Amino acid sequence: MRIGTLGAGTVAQAIARHAIRHGHEVVLSNSRGPASLAGLVEELGTRATAATPAEAAAADLVVLAVRWPQIPHAVAELPRLDGTVVVDATNQFASLPPHPRIADLGDLTGSEHVASLLPGARVVKAFNALHARYLAPDPRHDAGRQVLFLAGDDADAKDTVKGLAAEFGFAPVDLGALREGGRLIQLGGPLSALHALQQD
Repeated sequence: MRIGTLGAGTVAQAIARHAIRHGHEVVLSNSRGPASLAGLVEELGTRATAATPAEAAAADLVVLAVRWPQIPHAVAELPRLDGTVVVDATNQFASLPPHPRIADLGDLTGSEHVASLLPGARVVKAFNALHARYLAPDPRHDAGRQVLFLAGDDADAKDTVKGLAAEFGFAPVDLGALREGGRLIQLGGPLSALHALQQD
């Protein structure tokens, strides 16, 4: 699979490293341009390239992993992503710690808001509920596999993300639709930052 990232921070890098270890190609992008990612691409090896966000968004699967205030800019210049699976790994921090503030979206979940900015895309909420330092290591432990929660409105898109997460070594747990499941794992939800292992 060819996986594109919108954002190249710690979460995107963690996902990219898992993907590369399992034979996938990764196309990284950020707001500063491909040249700014040259060192990271060299470190990741031949399966990694740097590109513009529009080029990264042409991949088989796209990971949105930018800070919440950056989302409108990150998606503004993209072509329509009709049918593309987009993994929403963002959290709706209007401001970050040490003075965190959750964005007020009214009745919408964070991923419903993201989906509204990406018409035609098949959005799956995943990889947002764990800190990057827990996403990056091997998710397989002596006591079991690290649980990875996900939610989405498209069953086939969720199956794609579940398959990828399981390949990485996670234990994917489908929480249902973006509205109900997404609310459980977004900031303030009962499963946000919950670390659990599935015994095999």
